[in-house]
Amino acid sequence: MQDLKPRPPAGAGDMLGHPKGLFLLFGTEMWERLSYYGMRGIFVFYLTSAAAAAVFGWEQLSETELQSKALSYLGWYAMLVYLTPIIGGWMADNIWGQRRCIIFGGILMMFGQFALGFPHAWLPDGSEIYMLWLGLALMIIGNGFFKPNISTMVGDLYDEGDKRRDTAFTIFYMGINLGSILGYLVIGWIGEKVNYQLAFFVAGLGMLLGLILQLTQARRYLGDIGVQPSAKLGLKQETVEEHKPLTQEERDRIKVILILGVFTVIFWAGFEQAAGSMNLFAKYNTDLHMFGWEIPASWLQMVNPLFIIILAPIIASIWVGLGDREPNSPAKFSMGLVFLGLGFISMVGAALQIGDSETTLASPWWLVFAYIFHTIGELCLSPIGLSMVTKLSPLRYVSLMMGLWFAFIGIANKGAAEIGKLVGETGPLATFGGVAIAAILAGIILFFLRNKLVDWMHGVEEVHVKVKDTTKEEISITADHEGAPPKHFGG
Repeated sequence: MQDLKPRPPAGAGDMLGHPKGLFLLFGTEMWERLSYYGMRGIFVFYLTSAAAAAVFGWEQLSETELQSKALSYLGWYAMLVYLTPIIGGWMADNIWGQRRCIIFGGILMMFGQFALGFPHAWLPDGSEIYMLWLGLALMIIGNGFFKPNISTMVGDLYDEGDKRRDTAFTIFYMGINLGSILGYLVIGWIGEKVNYQLAFFVAGLGMLLGLILQLTQARRYLGDIGVQPSAKLGLKQETVEEHKPLTQEERDRIKVILILGVFTVIFWAGFEQAAGSMNLFAKYNTDLHMFGWEIPASWLQMVNPLFIIILAPIIASIWVGLGDREPNSPAKFSMGLVFLGLGFISMVGAALQIGDSETTLASPWWLVFAYIFHTIGELCLSPIGLSMVTKLSPLRYVSLMMGLWFAFIGIANKGAAEIGKLVGETGPLATFGGVAIAAILAGIILFFLRNKLVDWMHGVEEVHVKVKDTTKEEISITADHEGAPPKHFGG
């Protein structure tokens, strides 16, 4: 069959050995991540501020009730952000193409940030809450159209078998981590030190810069890549096997996906405390004075993307250096859960330091070490998730299983909000301690299940172990800050 895959323009040229279109997508994603993570870093602070409580009619709520409401909003938002990419991916594949979906999604997210930043004084009394809902809805839908498609376009820059492809994703994901660091640094500072709504407006400007970059340079550096939906290009085909019943081998592999999905929910429900309960603990229970200056609480969240960049190549090298002794995928999953638990043991130390005192503040180093442990856990677990889904799913059900995997992560984010609420009800010591025990126990259980799961993979794990020369890149490119497990590797 004729190869109809679009390619970058011949005259676009290369940069650092890669098509210049890669760096266009790098810049677009960086600005979008600055917008997304900047907003995420201050969202619960905004909702629990006195000004927001007054305009939303929440001033009668206690501090615990106010934090619980803020976490509920964050939980619903974070859950839906992982469900809408299913719609955006289908639209790109069948109707609009990736480029149009990216532009449409970026515009919605930009206006969503502007809606959150719209001055309360300019709104009729009582309508402020509706503007909040509008902003979140626009960002949820916009993310669904943007996120699953920009990563796909990175892959489309290269022919099958091009050895530069893995390195390209490494470069691209550095853009994600750089954007998240800048988001926490800039948007976090503006929100906590100047004004939260101004910070949302600036986050919207970040998304606008990404859109301008894409609108003005895409034709020059991407050519026709992402313009036509893959269905029209003949890249998606119906097969005669589509309605065949599952074989026993396929059923076993799906069982592995579902079991790992349960442990994925446990991991991300704990990990995503970063934007909720741990963020609130940093704001209200941590001594943030360093070098004679009080740092914004949201800046502590920069530890994760910074150490992703630092540790990803180190951990990748460790796996490669182990050779035949490299742990199998379920074992790495279990290690990720144990490291998550160790991070919460550090948070238990912070909770013990403050005790029942209303004036004692915890050292920020407890949170720094917690985030470092969580990052190591992410690097053990995150590279495995989507890779396993693509390898274990029957070809005719790959999209369905990928959507289910994102649903697991969405459920985990909602669960994270419910767990975060327990901090106000039972205290940080009991909550963080409970999460630590649950994570480590889950890791131990999965460790003892690992060999059975490998058996149910029916050879997939053996293939994975043999391909040693790609292990380093695989770990690096999927070690995303957001992501989430390859949170942003959707496509």
